[in-house]
Amino acid sequence: MSKTIVALDFSSKQEVIDFLKQFDEPVYVKIGMELTYACGLEMVQIVKEMGHHIFLDLKLHDIPNTVKGGMKNLAKLGVDIVNVHCAGGIAMMKAAIDGLSEGAVDGKRPLCIGVTQLTSTSKEAMNEELGIPGEVMDCVIHYAKNAKEAGLDGVVCSVHEAKAIHEACGNDFLTVTPGIRLADDSKDDQKRVATPAYAKEQGCDYIVVGRSITKSADPVETYHKIEEMMK
Repeated sequence: MSKTIVALDFSSKQEVIDFLKQFDEPVYVKIGMELTYACGLEMVQIVKEMGHHIFLDLKLHDIPNTVKGGMKNLAKLGVDIVNVHCAGGIAMMKAAIDGLSEGAVDGKRPLCIGVTQLTSTSKEAMNEELGIPGEVMDCVIHYAKNAKEAGLDGVVCSVHEAKAIHEACGNDFLTVTPGIRLADDSKDDQKRVATPAYAKEQGCDYIVVGRSITKSADPVETYHKIEEMMK
């Protein structure tokens, strides 16, 4: 199974189809808010019919009953990974698992991971704007422990926190890390970023890569180059 999840940050169905037609093998892809809000959840079925695995990145965050109902319906889509915001609390995360289990296709629910802190969040923003004191690392580890207690399969975190999360929650607790760039790429709006080689060194289970692949002159070659770095 691929360790690289390609972020399909497109805004039209045809862009996605044209991009994925370049690959002659199944790849793991991320369908996030931009694509979902532009094209709807039918994109899930289109991508599944093309033979690819899907991380549906919608970051649910609401009262437990609402999240449970939402997850029950998302589970019916047959995606591989979904996520919630850890900031919603343990009861909400438990409700997400309950909903996924109830809606599971053939008795197999999608993996559920929790967003700890966004990779665009700096210490200053976390302290001053969100009102959470201390270091980003401390908050991320606390949220990861809550996610494990709630029964989640892992968390979304930055590369820089993956090793500490595994130490706190075990090696079987997944770390999915966005903010991955090749060494010569722009950081764009991400604050806590890293290269694939560093992600491997830190023990990341999956990395999410967007523009480094989708904006590449040869996306397939770049994808394989990154996969080799993660082996």
